[in-house]
Amino acid sequence: MKMKIAKHILILFTLLLGMPAVLLSSCQSQTTQTNTNSTQINDKTPGTLKLRANGEDFVRKGFVAKDGWNITFDRLYVNLAEVTAYQTDPPYKAETGEKPEATEKVIFTETNTVDLAEGDKTAETILVSEISAPPGHYNALSWKMPKATDGPAKGYSLLMSGTGTKDGQSIPFIVKIDQELEFTCGDFVGDERKGILQAGDIAELEATFHFDHLFGDNSAAPDEEINTGALGFSPLAAIATAGKVEADMATLKDRLSPTDYQKFMAILPNLGHVGEGHCHSLKSKVKN
Repeated sequence: MKMKIAKHILILFTLLLGMPAVLLSSCQSQTTQTNTNSTQINDKTPGTLKLRANGEDFVRKGFVAKDGWNITFDRLYVNLAEVTAYQTDPPYKAETGEKPEATEKVIFTETNTVDLAEGDKTAETILVSEISAPPGHYNALSWKMPKATDGPAKGYSLLMSGTGTKDGQSIPFIVKIDQELEFTCGDFVGDERKGILQAGDIAELEATFHFDHLFGDNSAAPDEEINTGALGFSPLAAIATAGKVEADMATLKDRLSPTDYQKFMAILPNLGHVGEGHCHSLKSKVKN
């Protein structure tokens, strides 16, 4: 019996001797993992933010307006300035109309006039500019659209040219907008996330323009908001001279009906988006 007890004591003593080594090994493993995670979290190596502008398929491929006019674009210039990307906390909500509470922000200092209609039907969105930026989630974006000081859209913040076709009738159009607009938007909404910049990596941001808000969309029901709020092309076709429309804001105010002109002016601040995400527009910048 004494031999059995001694044997049990010996086994227990052996286990106790091995236990600290096991515990030490476990702690070392956890410490190594923690240190690795800390290094990853604290890596502030700058990456690259690429800014893209997108007029969507409506601009690149053409579309049918709410009133049956087939719209194609030759040129669609937007003038972009002071584009600013933000990391915000809390996340920015455009419906509040407030300024983003930024923990980090970067500014694309160049002013660029871009043609949203550039390229064929398979063309990528337009690369506007790129900038070095700290890593993080850029979940808000703002930009201004002042009048261009040079280039093909000189004197205008927005200039679109193309053709409207219906029932065998084709009407070329050039519409020149000199209203200065400003948009502040929240996180990009779309099939893929944007604005998430890892250390030393590349991420994209997108300023999106919804021109179906102006012309409507024949593929949607007439009573859907995209059509009830849209101007369509018929009011522009009605002011054509010698078979074409060439109009600036003064011409539109003079020749459109008061109702159609006010509708046109109300649409301008709603053109800017981030994917399907909404933006707040400073309406004080828009002259009626």
